[in-house]
Amino acid sequence: MATEGHKYIFVLGGVMSGVGKGVVTSSLGLLLQQKGYPVNLVKVDPYLNVDAGTMNPTEHGEVFVLRSGLETDQDMGNYERFLNRDLTNEDYMTSGMVYQSVINRERALGYHGKCVEAIPHVRDEILGRMEAAAAYNGSRVSVIEIGGTIGDFQNALFIDAARVLKMKHPDDVLFVMVSYLPTPGTLGEMKTKPTQTAVRELNSYGVQPDFIVARSKEPVDEKRKEKLSISCNVRKERIISAPDISSIYEAPLNFEKDKLSGAILDALKLPNNQKASLTAWKKFAAAVADTKAPEVSIAIVGKYFDTGDFVLSDAYLSVIEAIKFSAAALDRRAKISWINSKALEKSGAKPEDILGNYQGIIVPGGFGESGIEGKIKAIQFAREKKIPYFGLCYGMQLMVIEYARNVLKLKNAHTTEIQKNAEDPVVDVMLEQKKHLADNKYGGTMRLGVYPAYLKKGTIARSAYKKELVEERHRHRFEINSKYVKPLEEGGLVFSGTSPDGVLMEIAEIPREKHPFMLGTQFHPEFRARPLSPHPLFTEFLRAAASRRRK
Repeated sequence: MATEGHKYIFVLGGVMSGVGKGVVTSSLGLLLQQKGYPVNLVKVDPYLNVDAGTMNPTEHGEVFVLRSGLETDQDMGNYERFLNRDLTNEDYMTSGMVYQSVINRERALGYHGKCVEAIPHVRDEILGRMEAAAAYNGSRVSVIEIGGTIGDFQNALFIDAARVLKMKHPDDVLFVMVSYLPTPGTLGEMKTKPTQTAVRELNSYGVQPDFIVARSKEPVDEKRKEKLSISCNVRKERIISAPDISSIYEAPLNFEKDKLSGAILDALKLPNNQKASLTAWKKFAAAVADTKAPEVSIAIVGKYFDTGDFVLSDAYLSVIEAIKFSAAALDRRAKISWINSKALEKSGAKPEDILGNYQGIIVPGGFGESGIEGKIKAIQFAREKKIPYFGLCYGMQLMVIEYARNVLKLKNAHTTEIQKNAEDPVVDVMLEQKKHLADNKYGGTMRLGVYPAYLKKGTIARSAYKKELVEERHRHRFEINSKYVKPLEEGGLVFSGTSPDGVLMEIAEIPREKHPFMLGTQFHPEFRARPLSPHPLFTEFLRAAASRRRK
């Protein structure tokens, strides 16, 4: 259990989803950590899925994989990037996890024959997990983001658990509500009423916010702060203006200008003796926001973009951020374009017209048949025109298939994920995965989490990493078929990274003397890219892309 006097900060969302609870949680974690306090961040997702692994990325966004292999919400990626450290299974919680644990305990007579109910049993399970996360991390402060919006039926039990914790330890618990203040175009005036309504809704749970982070297009003026203070019973100095910014990495710097971390520590009755050391972070944030830096244009060719009339880039969030980190490290500004791979499959579509003006091309991870031939066309174009190419997971598998088809002339080369009886199954299901698929076991059964890989001397991969042994995070069921490894290598492809036993091909590349950068990874390097420690493969890719002249 957590130590006596452990502090908890709950971050809740008002008015609408997507207001930036994850960024506020990440920023608070960074600032308190820089103030010298051990911090752990927890994401609560109120859906009944046990984890995020089985959800559609166009609806939910990216699935972020922890070191352990747990498939989580994309906010966990932001937490890791801001704290610059790996998070644990204890730092993630879903309604599905909670109910599964309660039901398993009930089946084992863990409740000694009692009638098991949402209150107190489910709520107590939530409280126990919050305290266990603090104890496991040995932290002084827990910042817990409760997903969803105030008023949702799904997150009510989590808010009630937080209320009970506040009731038991009134000096150790804070509530921070992140809300939205719209400025309707026809009115031209910032409106506080939606936030007032959200606070009243929160009050109906028996919870009063201690701080309001007011998200808005423009900075919140003093008049609106006064109105919110009177209407919502929150001190004016605890209403924090959070206007739109060019980069989420400016958020902690803006909060610190308003002395948010000091106000939080004062509210928690914790010493505020140390100044947050943000020099490196300021330098990084300035580099990301530098509009005068030379531009490098990158095309991400994917298929999880279209959601109605809108583009959902969240499906590839970690890839986007990894590009930004490496670009900033090279004093460049990444201009990222989303290319729907299905557009390359249309009759008469010419890759030159769609991709010809980019300095680099990325094909990220994914599953299934939709848009795959478009991705293969993009890969062929990158290889033949010597445009720097980076393939991630599925992007590596398709790179190998393209090479087999068009260099080795195995025209029917394919993956058994799409074509079960492929004439040349260059990519095949992993042996241990066959039973899972036969038994319809999909959730949490892929090759997940960190695995080691050995890198060959004289390769792009070895040069980028500058070491022989690396560890990277995986999320896949299919692999390069070992029967085709030798023919592919004899045909000029290099498998520069392999599992320690040499069975699994982890990295494929074309030698630099034949192509400036043509490399794919079976793993997901984007999950380990951090603002202050960019991933070496992304940096090497961006360096090659920046060297290519644009038309």
